[in-house]
Amino acid sequence: MPTFLLYAAAALAEIAGCFSVWAWWRLNASPLWLVPGGASLGAFAFLLALTESDAAGRAFAAYGGVYIAASLAWLWAAEGQRPDRFDCAGAALCLAGAAVIVLAPRG
Repeated sequence: MPTFLLYAAAALAEIAGCFSVWAWWRLNASPLWLVPGGASLGAFAFLLALTESDAAGRAFAAYGGVYIAASLAWLWAAEGQRPDRFDCAGAALCLAGAAVIVLAPRG
């Protein structure tokens, strides 16, 4: 699976898992939300470990840009709040940084 798709799937899994904790803690949702949340966070870690990289730190750094953009997509899709131009500009900068990390010629 291409790196970007792995990052996108990992981001969705991480955000869903973190949102389950947020919903339980901040929105008073049932503690049962933590069960699929924990599974989702496990899936996140597994997917991120599948990315092709010579170093975990580099893979995690590049993933950060994708996570930021995916979090703003979640903000819009799941929470009904449209990202503003500053959110979008910040996400674009982060994705550009992630692309530099992933696509840089090495070794």
